[in-house]
Amino acid sequence: MEDYYQIEEKQPRKRTSFLSERYSIIINIILFLVTFFTTTIAGVAWIGGTVAAFNLNNFHLGLPYSLSILFVLAVHEFGHYFAAKYHKVKATLPYFIPFPITDFFLNFGTLGAVIKTKSVVPDKRAMFDIGVAGPIASFFASVGILIYGFTHLPGVEYILKIHPDYFEQVKSPDALELKFGYNLIYLTLEKLFTNPATDFVPPMSEIYHYPYLCVGWFGLFVTAMNLIPVGQLDGGHISYSLFSTTTHRRIADLSFVFLVILGIAGFASEFFQNNIPFGWTGWLFWALILKYFVKLYHPEVPFPVELDSRRRMIGYFAIFIFIVSFIPVPFYIKLS
Repeated sequence: MEDYYQIEEKQPRKRTSFLSERYSIIINIILFLVTFFTTTIAGVAWIGGTVAAFNLNNFHLGLPYSLSILFVLAVHEFGHYFAAKYHKVKATLPYFIPFPITDFFLNFGTLGAVIKTKSVVPDKRAMFDIGVAGPIASFFASVGILIYGFTHLPGVEYILKIHPDYFEQVKSPDALELKFGYNLIYLTLEKLFTNPATDFVPPMSEIYHYPYLCVGWFGLFVTAMNLIPVGQLDGGHISYSLFSTTTHRRIADLSFVFLVILGIAGFASEFFQNNIPFGWTGWLFWALILKYFVKLYHPEVPFPVELDSRRRMIGYFAIFIFIVSFIPVPFYIKLS
């Protein structure tokens, strides 16, 4: 009789589980469609401004941006997803996060995407594989989009359609100037795949008008943010799995201090209006979020199995990706 009641009790649980999974997939689809819409509108805004963005006749202009950015986000999250499946860890499909349609100066149309593991990650090897798969996948996706962008640069007439007075250097004293920051991989790819003698290579203050350059830059920026070796960020998974617990915690503490310094330097740079900016105020807020919400230290896994040499090499490659993708000054906004 006891076995009979256990079987009877399991049936509704399976039914409930099936319904909840089906409901979850519907949410995945809805969030993806909403994010597709908000990123497409953002893509139009980057090219033609907020007035053009709210004219749905221009919707097609935002597709190169939205399809590219959704591709990078999807590649990242499905990297995690398939690694979780490989280790038989239950995980949800990606939840894309839309950003509200506003005239906010820095609106990428999305806050990224996430998946959620629904069962315990058994050991360090599984934790490492799940953590490292996403950023490596998005790194190569971003590099591929950047290479395409650099090898398919439009002529100078493109920027003149957006800024007819671009070469006249006439700027309103009240205008805000947005400049994106360089990282090592962006700078390297620009040097390798463009020729200033024949190509119009946009400065970092104009790349948001170029969808593939903007998305490639954004993909590297988000990848680097995820690779910060703290808590349960991807970098935290990698650091915790690759090193001892003591070493991981020291690295996490140093990373926190480094972000705080960059954040304070960003405030000082904005206050003194330096011509050579250093740091970004956003790093201070990100550091506080990591400390008080994400937490600095990675929780222990049930079986701390050491990584093999192949995984260690992949881990060091992920650290290399972080170094070449990190941008100390990702955004610099000042009055012209």
